[in-house]
Amino acid sequence: MASHGKESTWLILNGKSAQQPEIREAVEHLRRQGHDLRVRVTWEGGDGVGLVDDAIAGGATRIVAGGGDGSINEIVAGLMRQAPERRPAMGVLPLGSANDFAHGLNLPMTPHEALALAITGDVRQVDVGKLDDEPFINVASGGFGAEITTSTPVGLKRLLGGGAYSLMGMLKAWNYQPFEGHMRWPDDEARVPLFMLAIGNGCQAGGGQRLAPSAKLDDGLLELLFVRHFNSLGELKRIIDELENLPQDGEFVRYLRVPWVEFDSNGAFPLNLDGEPRRYGHFRASLDRGALPLVVPKSCPLLLYPG
Repeated sequence: MASHGKESTWLILNGKSAQQPEIREAVEHLRRQGHDLRVRVTWEGGDGVGLVDDAIAGGATRIVAGGGDGSINEIVAGLMRQAPERRPAMGVLPLGSANDFAHGLNLPMTPHEALALAITGDVRQVDVGKLDDEPFINVASGGFGAEITTSTPVGLKRLLGGGAYSLMGMLKAWNYQPFEGHMRWPDDEARVPLFMLAIGNGCQAGGGQRLAPSAKLDDGLLELLFVRHFNSLGELKRIIDELENLPQDGEFVRYLRVPWVEFDSNGAFPLNLDGEPRRYGHFRASLDRGALPLVVPKSCPLLLYPG
């Protein structure tokens, strides 16, 4: 539908992708169809937050995050600084290497189709995760996987796939020591030597690993997955089996749905927040219910009531 001067979309584009011909072609095509589409480009980290301010001041009714999971996180952070009534709808143009959030939403991956959906698609109110006061839209994942995926993207796949011997070799070579994690949630708590932790609002991270397969963006609950440290190949094989079934209270794996969780560690625990590396000794993860108007495809798998 043409804008008739009322609808205005700002595409905030990661500078690394700004010169891709197919993106320019998609923008020009949608403009020829009558859409008011303005493009702004980030240069360095933090630019996206300021550009959200500019877009809202400029009358944007939609903002499209063009980039990977880190770029999306930055636009969400910018929107969450605004009063709820001032937040335009956010669309996503997936341009990263993993695009975990976009894949979870089942968005189209070609620039023309993704940008057209971002401008014209349905809008639904979704929850936004908070790690203390820092927002995240998709997944916070940490532990051994976070340490190696910062520089080695295949590491988490080895953990959850079949590379048991490779993983055991890594642990021995690195003399890996688990973090002592103390977690509390409304009905219970656990103190365990942590190998891996995932807190999901969305469903996948680490380049396609479905760490929170039951996640919904509009149910008011976080998915909590944690894996206890192990010492033998036999225990690792048990973990792989439990990860296939995700028991609520397994020997090594627990998978819960909680409104919040508090975490304490014996050190600076490594955590990827929407793909961006962080370290925390303590945090509280919670949700801001229905805080973000998000453009979604038809029958979006991350919605409790997809419509």
